[in-house]
Amino acid sequence: MTNALVTTEWLREHIDDPTIRILEVGSFDDRDYRLGHAPGAVWAFWQELCWDDAMRLLATPAQMAKRLGALGIGDDHTVVLMSNEAQYATYAYWTMVMAGVTGVRLLDGSRTAWVAEGRPLTVEVPEPRAVDRKAGVADSSMRIGRDDLLRQLDEPGRVVVDARSPEEFRGERVMPFPKFDHGAQRKGRIPGAVHLYYKNLLNLDETFRSPDDIAATLERIGVKPDGDVEMVTYCRLSHRATLVWFAMTEILGRSRVRVYDGSWTEWGSMVGMPIET
Repeated sequence: MTNALVTTEWLREHIDDPTIRILEVGSFDDRDYRLGHAPGAVWAFWQELCWDDAMRLLATPAQMAKRLGALGIGDDHTVVLMSNEAQYATYAYWTMVMAGVTGVRLLDGSRTAWVAEGRPLTVEVPEPRAVDRKAGVADSSMRIGRDDLLRQLDEPGRVVVDARSPEEFRGERVMPFPKFDHGAQRKGRIPGAVHLYYKNLLNLDETFRSPDDIAATLERIGVKPDGDVEMVTYCRLSHRATLVWFAMTEILGRSRVRVYDGSWTEWGSMVGMPIET
């Protein structure tokens, strides 16, 4: 396990450290944040932080540097990510790493564990002072697009991992119950995909399960801990897929893991894409 994952106790001990910046990434609006958040934490909507302003592309290093700088997060700061749902924090982490951001950490258990453990909360919303921040160096090695995935569907030594809910994987829905069922034109899964529901990697408080438990979960879907297979993860919008990616790379130390960013919203709506049900 790398130092990319920090505990709630670690954050509590460093809450007043001037080199630490806490960023809560919201899945929708800032209601939960305004009801109470970690002292000093600033808030950002995941899409405005992670996506290009005009196109369905991820933020470039320059865009990410500008956005973090506007939140008062400079080059010398360590940013700790949390969210009201753990997968939005892992999505922000994945996006930042690809945008060349260094000094980024993920809070284990995210907002769920922080609140459940009675950690400090405040309703005071800080007013960050914008700072200049240098753009990092882009690294897209942890991402795969639809064309490359389609060309290599039957490639030996690759496992495509579906991180969605069981009903999505079975082709009963395109969005997990009980939410409004939308997000793709067709139901089903990418041919040959194996199922690893992302919540099976988490405890009830959204902390990650132990490395041994995560490795055992991998074995149950046919991926041996000492194997050299490449893993491609996907879900509906790729948030849940990044949680699986984080567990595989930052907790188990696997190097050959990529996220299919378009995920089912793209694959399930594209003309000519093969679908398995």
